[in-house]
Amino acid sequence: MVLPTKDFTDLHCHSTFSDGTFTPKELVDIASQKNLVGIALTDHDTVEGLDELIEAGRRQQVKTITGVELSANHGKIPVHILGYGFDHKHPALHAILQKVQQTREIRNNKIFENIKKMDINISWEQIHKIAGTGQVGRPHFALFMIQQGLAKNNAEAFDLYLKKNRPAYAKRQTLTIEDTIESIHQAGGLAIIAHPGMLPCNQDKTMQLIQTFTEIGLDGIEVYYPTHSNTIRKRLLTLCHEKNLVVTGGSDYHGGMRPNTSLGGYQRKHYIPTTIFTDLYARIQPL
Repeated sequence: MVLPTKDFTDLHCHSTFSDGTFTPKELVDIASQKNLVGIALTDHDTVEGLDELIEAGRRQQVKTITGVELSANHGKIPVHILGYGFDHKHPALHAILQKVQQTREIRNNKIFENIKKMDINISWEQIHKIAGTGQVGRPHFALFMIQQGLAKNNAEAFDLYLKKNRPAYAKRQTLTIEDTIESIHQAGGLAIIAHPGMLPCNQDKTMQLIQTFTEIGLDGIEVYYPTHSNTIRKRLLTLCHEKNLVVTGGSDYHGGMRPNTSLGGYQRKHYIPTTIFTDLYARIQPL
């Protein structure tokens, strides 16, 4: 495969500070090797890796954008919101991140106890060793199951143990869409709905939900995403143009945690054009 030459970008990737397998510096190294114009780090519920990303970007001459991915709920519908271009030192953002991390810890404890109830020998030392510097989450429990020979891969671990209605599953208390968007705005950032094609509803309902979220203050849509079909991508682009919403895109790269994805995309149709990065970069510069 011929590597792109400053024609592509990636606005959705994860590092070892959440559930990725590469450090922020290593992500910048990969981006530089692949000639990506820039990247945004969007770790789950944490901004701890952003200083390292920004410094590495300066050294490698790879443009970087501050990012985060927050879990929220709209009624019973789980929604992920991406924040971009915010002040990652802002107290309002850290306040909501602290709240989210507390709910994550409660859920992790429940998952841990559920696994023990299955007569599986598990220790927190094992889980923290897997997570490394990252926050513990279900992917780390999934990797534990794989290491124990209880699942062949990440997907099977979730299917057998960790997804809803499975024995190790535990419900997590999440933020409201309103609080999530407001906290990102208070820190000077833009709020984007992540991978809307993965919402647990049909396309028409998805479009209705996004329009509802724009009334709350949503700034944009992650249009370019590996699992988005051409049909939903076109509908999302049309909606962005109608509502003057920011268009973003990314691979949702997790390194070895999801080996079928690649930073910047893995097939030409999944590459994210540089214009997506430059348009977003221009929107956040005045913030």
